[in-house]
Parts: sequence; C-alpha cells; structure tokens
Amino acid sequence: MKARLLFLLLALALAAPAFAQTGTLARIKREGTVRMGYIDGATPFSFNDGNLLPQGYSVDICRAVAEGIRAQLGLAKLTTRWVALTIQNRIEAVRKKSVDVECSTTTWTLSRQALVDFSLVTFLDGGSILVRAEADLARFGDFNGKRIAVITGTTTEKALRQALALRSIKAEIVTVTRREDGLAMVNESKVDGFASDRTTLIGVVFTTPTRNVFKLLDEDFSVEPYALMLPRGDHDFRLAVNRVLAKLYRTGEIKPIYDRWLGPLGPPSLMLSATYFMQSLAE
Repeated sequence: MKARLLFLLLALALAAPAFAQTGTLARIKREGTVRMGYIDGATPFSFNDGNLLPQGYSVDICRAVAEGIRAQLGLAKLTTRWVALTIQNRIEAVRKKSVDVECSTTTWTLSRQALVDFSLVTFLDGGSILVRAEADLARFGDFNGKRIAVITGTTTEKALRQALALRSIKAEIVTVTRREDGLAMVNESKVDGFASDRTTLIGVVFTTPTRNVFKLLDEDFSVEPYALMLPRGDHDFRLAVNRVLAKLYRTGEIKPIYDRWLGPLGPPSLMLSATYFMQSLAE
C-alpha cells in the first residue's frame, strides 16, 4: 500500500511541470513576449497616438501589468506585442487566446464571464447620452419619441434598451459600429443623441474640433465596471495580473496613471476611490 502511494505521488510530481507548461505564464516565459490587445478610438482609455503606439489609461495599466509579470517570472526582459482589436472582435480574440490581455473599456458582465475571465475592476463608468448643445434634452426622460444611436453588441446597447423599457420611454434605437459614426450622426442631426460610457464620450468630444457643439445628459442610465479581459480558466495568470493591480491600488501608483489621462475631468469619483481602496488586497 505504501509503495503504491509512493508511486502515485511520484507520478503526480513528474506530471506537474508538464501540466504547468500549458498555462499563459509558461508560454510568456518561454517566448519572452506578452500579447496585449487594445482598441483604437477609445480615448482616453485606449487609442493610437499616430505612431502605431497605443496610449491611454487602460494601456498604461497594462504596461504596469506587463512589468509586474516580468518581475514575477524573473525575466530580464519581456517584450510587449500590441494587437489592434475592434469592439466586435475583442471577446473572441481573448477567448481564442490571440491576445493574453485586453486593455480598453470592456465592461465586466456575467454573460461575458461565461466566455472569458476578468481582472479586478480598473474603472467605474456610467452610460450617458451625448446630444447637441442647443437641444432641449437634459435628462433621460426627455428622449420619448427621439432617436438614439448606440454601438451594436455592447453592454451599453443592452443597458439602454433595458432602461428605456423600465421607464416606459418610447425612443428609436439606431445601431452603429463605431463611436465616430455615432458622433457624426448627432453632429448632422440624423439622431438626437449617441449613447456610450460617459468618460468615453467626453474623450471622443475632446478629440473633435467641434467639441463646443455637444453636451452630456445630467444623469447616467447604467453603471459600467471596466476590467481587463483574460483567458478563461487560467487561474495562475489571473492571479499574476491581479497581484499587479492590487499593488497599484495599495501603493497609490494608480494615481499618476489616473492623473495623466483622466485628471482634466476631475478627481476620481467617490465610487471609483472606494473601488481602488477595496481592491488594494494584501499579499
């Protein structure tokens, strides 16, 4: 009996290294490369700076994640390969492991978690609507009989439809595939408003020369917790990523990242500050 138990333990010990090699961390260590996905046009969270280099709040967080993983793996150098994604293909890219981490404005939902995993929350936002400055629209209830553009397949589209139904507001939803298309439709008065995450809408307007012709509603119709998308079921990799994020929050290293990209919009909200604090997990 003892001999059989010893044989079993030996077999498990020999099998462990081979099994460990199947994880994301093992591949990163073997290849010396981590693959980070990002979406262009999601200013100030992720965008292309014109030199084919991604920038933004989420991108800088992912840069910190890459450095943290390098240190955890004991590598002298770790190369980051940036992969441009779209809102439509980002989940599939993570699911198929074309990228190791997705760094943009993806909202953590339970239906998405059936396909991919998520890191600790990186930001809290809310769904809002962008309208022309002269429009007599200030609150969500003002959109009865109006037309609202929204990017198809997003959590914002789902939240918008639910919020309209809950409040018995009869508005026509017009789906688009890009933020630029929604903004153009508002600018040309083809729709009355464009729905998206509040901070993203602010970032989009900041990059347009006609920013003074737009305004945002005074209220949000949803809460959007952003998190980094990760391959589903790879617990060791998720732990490695969360170790970096918890340290950012615990040490206050998140502050210069926030100030760099979101500081002009004001300090972190009370909810976001509480989110940082609650996720500053100890080692």
